[in-house]
Amino acid sequence: MQKENIPIQRSTSLRKTDSKELTIDINQKHLRDIFLINGSIFKTEGILVSDLLIKPQSYYMVINKGITLLNIQYNQDISNHKVIYDPYKYETSQRKFFEPDWFIERYNIPEGYIDTLPKWYSFKFTYSDFNLIFIRPEFGLSIQTHKYRNEDWEILEGKPIIINGNKVHYFVESGVICQNPINTYHSIINPNKDKNKFVMIKERWEGNFDEYDIDRVFNPNHYE
Repeated sequence: MQKENIPIQRSTSLRKTDSKELTIDINQKHLRDIFLINGSIFKTEGILVSDLLIKPQSYYMVINKGITLLNIQYNQDISNHKVIYDPYKYETSQRKFFEPDWFIERYNIPEGYIDTLPKWYSFKFTYSDFNLIFIRPEFGLSIQTHKYRNEDWEILEGKPIIINGNKVHYFVESGVICQNPINTYHSIINPNKDKNKFVMIKERWEGNFDEYDIDRVFNPNHYE
């Protein structure tokens, strides 16, 4: 594949280049309409043609934030590039929401949770001062921001990919804490292909916690 068309509010897969440098060709007038992952950098504005040069053995992903179909051309066949995360792999699958007992039977879930938030790609236990969040293998949370709260994510299980501001961290180890200040982009992707290998994080916050204080700037799961 040397060409790719990206519909509005959709993206390419997150891929890894091989031993050759990759050039992505996008019409310059559309550079203001994309979000870009290039290696460890997540760019949302001020993207230049030079940012579309991807080094060997590096990660890349293009998100179409514009209002028209985005046409991409690559300088080589990318069909052999490793797909790390395909946001649409299960798009047409039946959406079965998780039940709390499934996690209680498999994980050491503390007692005293006051609420749950089941989704088809994640599950959340809410406590008075923290959340436990599970992300299903081969799924990611939306890329989002908050206006009224900071969040800290502590990785408890799994090796997620984390978007944290303008940085991307790959295969993060347990025990690492990521800080997400107000108005910064953040997301978690679980790249594991084993259906039982959930990512588990502990989320703490400062400020006004409200589930509606979420601006989902990219949401492949279409959760409202």
